Amino acid sequence: MEKFETLKSQAIPLAIENIDTDQIIPARFLKATDRNGFGDNVFRDWRYNKDNSLNTEFTLNNPKYSGSILVAGDNFGCGSSREHAAWALSDYGFKVIVSSFFADIFKGNALNNGLLPIQVSPNFLNVLLTEITAKPNTKLEVNLEAQTIAIEHTSFSSAFEIDPYKKTCLINGYDDIDYLLSKKDTITAFEANKTY
Repeated sequence: MEKFETLKSQAIPLAIENIDTDQIIPARFLKATDRNGFGDNVFRDWRYNKDNSLNTEFTLNNPKYSGSILVAGDNFGCGSSREHAAWALSDYGFKVIVSSFFADIFKGNALNNGLLPIQVSPNFLNVLLTEITAKPNTKLEVNLEAQTIAIEHTSFSSAFEIDPYKKTCLINGYDDIDYLLSKKDTITAFEANKTY
């Protein structure tokens, strides 16, 4: 995984509540076991019309919005436990998802795949969505070490919570195996001093 420390990026607003994993990546696209290519079908049924033409009214298809941060409505990632939802969002290019609430399983899947879910208050989420929608060039700054998200060049900022272990993994670009390997010397020393 890529190391994550500080990210400055424009953001894409998606002010829809209760976005479930089937909306993020529809079940018909779950046949592959490789993580690559899922981004092509993220939000497929919203991004495309029934005739496979681009839905120009959907926010991800609006050329004025871009960036690696998705700011979504409340209760993001509900529904089934499919890890493919995190794969699809990452493969599309998102590094951060902001919402006022995440489904627990989605949150875990996101963190395990290098995607940072940031939970903020409903009021701060509303500020973000309003600002980004009105000014698409607005940049957000995410500082994982400090656990803050801010609207660049303003006083609007918020702290966020993250599991300390997952924070360590993201900052170092570790998955669970990489983390264990990083402790190899400590484990070896412990085993050498262990008496049976």
